[in-house]
Amino acid sequence: MYKACYAEEMRGVDKAAWEIGGIPSIILMENAALACVNELNRCFDMRSCSAAVFCGKGNNGGDGLAIARHLYNAGVNVTVYLVCGSDYKGDAKINFDIISGMDVPMEAVADTEGLEYKVRAADIVIDAIFGTGIKGSVRGTAYEVIRIINENARYVLSVDVPSGIDSDSGDICGVCINADKTVTFAGYKIGMLMYPAADCTGEIVPDMISVPEHVINSQHLSVNVTDSSFVRSLIGKRANNTQKGSYGKLLIIAGSKGMSGAAYMSAQAALKSGAGLVTLACPESINTVLEAKTTEVMTMPLDDRDGHISGAAVPALEDKLRGVTSVLIGPGLGRSQDISEVVRAVLRTCRVPVIIDADAINAVAQDKSVLSECACDIIFTPHAMEMSRLTGLDVSYIEENRLQVSRESSDELGAVILLKGHHTIVTAPSLTQYINTTGNPGMASGGSGDVLAGIAAALTARGIECAEAAAAAAYIHGAAGDIAAERYGMESMSAENLLECLPEAFSHILQLDK
Repeated sequence: MYKACYAEEMRGVDKAAWEIGGIPSIILMENAALACVNELNRCFDMRSCSAAVFCGKGNNGGDGLAIARHLYNAGVNVTVYLVCGSDYKGDAKINFDIISGMDVPMEAVADTEGLEYKVRAADIVIDAIFGTGIKGSVRGTAYEVIRIINENARYVLSVDVPSGIDSDSGDICGVCINADKTVTFAGYKIGMLMYPAADCTGEIVPDMISVPEHVINSQHLSVNVTDSSFVRSLIGKRANNTQKGSYGKLLIIAGSKGMSGAAYMSAQAALKSGAGLVTLACPESINTVLEAKTTEVMTMPLDDRDGHISGAAVPALEDKLRGVTSVLIGPGLGRSQDISEVVRAVLRTCRVPVIIDADAINAVAQDKSVLSECACDIIFTPHAMEMSRLTGLDVSYIEENRLQVSRESSDELGAVILLKGHHTIVTAPSLTQYINTTGNPGMASGGSGDVLAGIAAALTARGIECAEAAAAAAYIHGAAGDIAAERYGMESMSAENLLECLPEAFSHILQLDK
């Protein structure tokens, strides 16, 4: 699993690579160049392609100069464009001096007259202008160069980060490269996973450029980027000598009149995510419908009032809680004083992990004092509006500061926060964070969150620690969404399609199809 880091943390990694790992920075630059060249060779027949390499004067430009050297030596028609002059220092100067002694065409971009024609003539543009070191706004010639590349390039590969994005915040510094692909080094840069920058990176390909794992670990980086190997390590292979009880007993408290679908979706997702036994506790008035729809799920009809679970159901729920390994409460519950009473009772009584979703989040947001009375591990699964209710912060502020808000809220509430959205963020009370990279805009439809909650509940029921279960659930959910988008298209896919694609997502992640 790769780490994600801020620019200052990345500088610490580079320093540790030499001080702890004994790897000179010039080797890292060479390996970075080779990572980009290898990615280009993987995707294109470079011998039949022409390349334009745009280089700034920092280390990112040094990477670009080394890339151009390797391409030239491989017989590629390559031209180097020096965007910020040739006053190179350190490792970048070494690469500039090397390439200056070769016959590689180089042009200083004093102005941009006629540049659009040169960009159009290249099959591939390589962006090595700024990297992580940009400060302030892009101005002058560099601004025009980036604009011309965006408007005229056929294909753009960015080196480390697209030039013009703030690699810490994800802000656009006036203008930025819209890359088709970004090869990033020794870990993701946090800004490239935040918006609006995340729309400009294209496909992100991480490469460790020979930095050893023990060097990365020495920096105590707290933000992780979830991947399939991480999920696979948590779930593992089912042992032959197991039975349904080996995979957890899950209680889902969900549904109300008019919202039986939410209860159904979460229960089905839990089943398809490997939960051994699932019991769906729902208002008695919708029990018949859910019994018919969820033939593999046990139902528990509860006293209700006006189509919602009644406070009179609390004793039955408290008794049921003693025999389960995980609880999900919230999908489609609706809002009422009774629901608030039920949520409070569950949190006070429960001694196993509780996933608090949807209307249960709203109930807690009205009175957070109940959190001081509970003795169970908690996962909150808010979208931005629910997070606003939990924290009192504006939605716009939350969206602009997702990592920070997640961290502060997890610390304050003593709970795992699964903040939904593209690049879902999971934060543990230890302040370890996970950023998810699966999923797509087609998942922005009713019921999608219910599926996610069901997956997370199934994983905790199986004994996976809460933060890791939440991170794995987000990855699996997004992977199913990506399969559904490919199969049905983003405009037409639905939450039901996510359920259909969950088995295939698990098969790919666990490598059962190999």
